[in-house]
Amino acid sequence: MKNLIPILLLSIIFYATSCKNSENNNVQEFKFSDENFIIGLASPINLETDTTIIFIKDYIPQDVEITGIETHEAIQYQLSGDSLQIKLKIISDDLPKLSFLKLNVGWVEYSILLKKSEKIKHKITFNPKGKEYRTVQIKGEMNAWNPNNTNLSLNKGIWETEFEIEPGTYQYLFVVNGRQMLDPENPEKISNGMGGFNSVLKVGNVDKSMLPVIYTESYEPNVLNITYKNNVTELLVTYRNFELDKSFFNLKEDTFQIVIPSDENKKNRAYIRIWAYNDYGISNDLLIPIQNGQVLTDAKDLTRTDFNSTILYNAFVDRFNDGDASNNRPTKDRAIHPRANFHGGDIIGITKKIEDGYFKDLGINTVWVSPIVKNPESAWGMYPNPRTKFSAYHGYWPISFTLIDDRFGTEEEFKHLVETAHKHNMNVLLDIVANHVHKNHPVYQKHKDWATNLYLPDGSLNTERWDDHRLTTWFDVFLPTLDLSKPEVYNMLSDSAVYWIEKYDLDGFRHDATKHIPEIFWQTLTQKIKTRIVIPQNRTIFQIGETYGSPELISSYVNTGQLDAQFDFNVYDAAVAAVTGNSSFENLARVLKTSQKYYGSNHLMGNITGNQDRGRFISYASGSLRFDEDAKLAGWTREVGVLDTVGYKKCAVLNAIVSTIPGIPVIFYGDEIGIPGGNDPDNRKMMRFDNLIKEEKELKNITKTLLHFRKSSLPLMYGDLQIIRAGDDVFIFSRTYFDKTVYLIINNNEINTEINFDASENKLKALFKTEFTINNNIIKITLEENSFEILSN
Repeated sequence: MKNLIPILLLSIIFYATSCKNSENNNVQEFKFSDENFIIGLASPINLETDTTIIFIKDYIPQDVEITGIETHEAIQYQLSGDSLQIKLKIISDDLPKLSFLKLNVGWVEYSILLKKSEKIKHKITFNPKGKEYRTVQIKGEMNAWNPNNTNLSLNKGIWETEFEIEPGTYQYLFVVNGRQMLDPENPEKISNGMGGFNSVLKVGNVDKSMLPVIYTESYEPNVLNITYKNNVTELLVTYRNFELDKSFFNLKEDTFQIVIPSDENKKNRAYIRIWAYNDYGISNDLLIPIQNGQVLTDAKDLTRTDFNSTILYNAFVDRFNDGDASNNRPTKDRAIHPRANFHGGDIIGITKKIEDGYFKDLGINTVWVSPIVKNPESAWGMYPNPRTKFSAYHGYWPISFTLIDDRFGTEEEFKHLVETAHKHNMNVLLDIVANHVHKNHPVYQKHKDWATNLYLPDGSLNTERWDDHRLTTWFDVFLPTLDLSKPEVYNMLSDSAVYWIEKYDLDGFRHDATKHIPEIFWQTLTQKIKTRIVIPQNRTIFQIGETYGSPELISSYVNTGQLDAQFDFNVYDAAVAAVTGNSSFENLARVLKTSQKYYGSNHLMGNITGNQDRGRFISYASGSLRFDEDAKLAGWTREVGVLDTVGYKKCAVLNAIVSTIPGIPVIFYGDEIGIPGGNDPDNRKMMRFDNLIKEEKELKNITKTLLHFRKSSLPLMYGDLQIIRAGDDVFIFSRTYFDKTVYLIINNNEINTEINFDASENKLKALFKTEFTINNNIIKITLEENSFEILSN
């Protein structure tokens, strides 16, 4: 028996979930509500090992009554007195690895996937070998690289601690008396990509060879054919967040045949989602877009509101394009180095590049505009070498939540930018700063108690305490962090964010400093966006955040009730290390699989080519910048450029990875041509559109080809990922969506290399015209040094 709240008459509940065979080609008819109470795809719930709290408004933002709850019998549930939370408690070991939480709203029953925790307890020890230490800590992927999260205890001469973590491979270091060190008793280590090494910990069974793998095999009218590898204990399927029970599919030999439901609202985009599990664990998941009641088979049918097709470009306003010289007004302070002052880029400059086709020609369909709110006119901060203060050219020091800084433009100009983008079938995301304000902000001046404390109880300064005080730390002494746990603060900030969408018809946000803001703010903002924008206007809004940390921390903000995605800095770091030869592609493959485990196989995480807080990749790749040096200091004290033209080839390889792996490509302005530089502000040079050198033109054309190919390729948006080979210098993977497959082949050697691998497709073509052969399902291709090719059918 399953648990059920019998609030409605059983006959009504039965009517809500009933289906019947149609006389027309076995089409299954399904009764759907005209009103969708769950907006978008309901994100799976990762159960804790004991008790899990679910906030109902994360899934159903409207003020409606939950009239029924159903779970597996191994789970005990409790609805809070205010009906806002559901507490799930595991009471039996019989809980399968996957099950559903079912919520009834009226007669409509929604199904939300529940994933049983795979966490196990693992003890880590440090043997001091007779030496005395004050403190022993650990920092690694298991605790978001924050040593203050984990202090080891001395027990009978051995320092020890215990983690409850998922089986897998983790990088870590010990911190002994404040000094980082490798685990002296663990010989396994890996490059950290910055000139050093990390120890490697393996927890539980890391062999994934027996996990179930499910594939989109083929389709026919009203039917999907899903095949699988390894044993499948159970297949779970949803359509528009409703479970498709076993009357919708059957097993025929080694293929599951799934009937696409008949749907009166079939003109709207819908999705079928599929998961499986066996005794060894959980499979990949499949996301299949449905168009007019059938499998979507042509990328041309996708629109800019299909966010899996997003290709994002970070236009850093002040440094992108000066479209109106009349608003140029650098901060008048001799203490500011010219690099740290305004350069003249503005809103009109971005609009002009939309109008002249720059973004369309490159393959971009979404522009991320850096913050444009009013910032202070004066200079702040201090860098020691050379001594310089900074202007607010970047826009991240707000003194208003709603007013546009006139150095960037006007309200009318920003409205025109968004209107122009929409006319060109492009989205616009605005960068929102909610975590902090400048000390001159009127709100802070009036309500200083709305900020967190600048000093900690021990008297130390609470600045740049990114991990141990991540929800309260100030970015600098003149940038108060707002206490967004207070209702009066998070309601005010969330209202001001919604204002931007309502006034300017924006398509979403890029959110700064996501992990430094409590979840209640993100939940409140997303609920307001859904109830005030999405539902009444029948729109879609995309939100992507910025968090440095472990996949567990990053994913805690990515769900139905908060953000759609975050930038995947872990994948970026692994890709950069692999392409520059500081780590292996085997490590990149591991990180890619970890991301899919935490964010889903068809996630929307942002795969960046670089960003405003890192040294430019091309300078690392060409040897002009070292990973073991201070990239900011390098940018200030010497010319950081392109030391070797091999950097352009490696840039192309990185852009190829970003364009083909799961997630959405994010181009940091200038990475399409290989602008060099150290860290901030040297990585924020003025964008160049003319007088490009030969290598810059070639890189731009390669990037353009990659992005246009991605826009046309359903496998790169919805296909499953299969790693074929991942070594030190060769990396091959495929993405497959039904009968379409794309292969990325990378040769990271310094010499031309012949590469052979198995493939089931016989009719393939090379995107960049490299010659290859296929004999007996073996592909043979020779790639130049530091190059790649893409094959597809």
